Amino acid sequence: MKIIVAGTGYVGLVHAAVCSEYGHEVYAYDNDLEKLKAFQSADPSRIESYVNEPELANIIRETYGKYLFFANEIDPIIEGTAAIFFCLPTPPNLDGSTNLSYYFEAVRSIAQAAARRKDARRIAFINKSTVPIGTARRLEELIKGYDVKNFGVASNPEFLAEGSAVVQARRPDRVVVGCDYDEDFNILRRVYSQFLNHVRIKYIETSPETAEAIKYVANTMLLTYISFWNGVGAKIGEKIPNVRIDDLRLGVTADERISTWGSFVSNGAGGSCFGKDIASLIYQLRRVNVNTKMLEASYEVNEYQKVYLVDRAVNEAGFDFNRRTVALLGLAFKRRTNDMRDASSIKVVEALLGKGVSGIRAYDPMAVDTARHVFDPSRNVLFEKITYCESAADAIEGSDALFVSTDWDEFRGLSATVEKAVSPPYLIIDGRRMIPDFEDLVSKGYTYMAVGSMVMKP
Repeated sequence: MKIIVAGTGYVGLVHAAVCSEYGHEVYAYDNDLEKLKAFQSADPSRIESYVNEPELANIIRETYGKYLFFANEIDPIIEGTAAIFFCLPTPPNLDGSTNLSYYFEAVRSIAQAAARRKDARRIAFINKSTVPIGTARRLEELIKGYDVKNFGVASNPEFLAEGSAVVQARRPDRVVVGCDYDEDFNILRRVYSQFLNHVRIKYIETSPETAEAIKYVANTMLLTYISFWNGVGAKIGEKIPNVRIDDLRLGVTADERISTWGSFVSNGAGGSCFGKDIASLIYQLRRVNVNTKMLEASYEVNEYQKVYLVDRAVNEAGFDFNRRTVALLGLAFKRRTNDMRDASSIKVVEALLGKGVSGIRAYDPMAVDTARHVFDPSRNVLFEKITYCESAADAIEGSDALFVSTDWDEFRGLSATVEKAVSPPYLIIDGRRMIPDFEDLVSKGYTYMAVGSMVMKP
């Protein structure tokens, strides 16, 4: 099939690449020429400067020019296209509602081109972006206004997790397709033919509204589960003596009905989806007079989790951040990505600067370049206090305290690094429970404070 994917961010580029891998003729469309040039170069470093996903650069290198193409104009590629996927940014507005300006801007330009096409075959306009429930109806009405012939609309939400997006796109746990007409279901069946009648993959056909709702409810459920463990499980371990959070987790999740995913307590969940989606669902439900207190609580627990360890350090460990230097390990919102959208590290930096630190020595294996943009001193002069380091050891050297904010594997063996770089008294704040041999550090004079545990002092 000939497919257009509008938008080449994390979702769009992965979707385009994997569809091309299955033999479809895919045109990834974007108006950012510099980004398209980077993708066309097939140079992993240039590709990963925009979208850093394991295996993605390899797919682009293998399929570019054969099945995968990049375009910044719609008219030359619209003829013969059977499916157009919209993978546009849908950022939150201040009130929690979804900003659809990028989405509808792309829809309008593509609808105009579709109206000019000579090909009369059926064409499906498909939402892959996370959009409010009912957006497919708005999409249909908008396209009708441009007098596009023989078209249908569909909702096909993505469920990709950054860091494993390619693996999940190749072998999804489910494919959800929402349409009104058989013609459009048939187009999507051809796109995803390798997943039909699969023994493991659930292929779900439903209405566009239900498909849109599935994405919101799924992400809200996941964040609520994370917030439960952080807001209940972690607090039990932090406040009640002799409760071992790791054993608590193992005992609870031994019940096959209770997932282990999300039970690993942390300093909060970030990323481009969870916070934005639950805020949008709260907004949508309020508009139809539904009580949203449970969702609001889940959101608030997660936001609080991102900063509360700084306050715990002051109130429970007796640490004064004023004029101190803090090593911050981890800037990305999770390991295996350079994405910092809604990352816990952002709130940590803001909290530390608010406490009057003299400096922050930051290190992340992938996200330093992203962090330079996020913490741009031209927007806040306090960001000049951030020094970007080449390694964890470099960041810890000369610091008065350590804050681990991202679960990179290389941070699991930090004990020897800490001992070599700094001497006690020294505070270790472990937001991801990455230092299993903390008792040895405490015995040598270091103070250790982790999410889910009481403060351990020498």
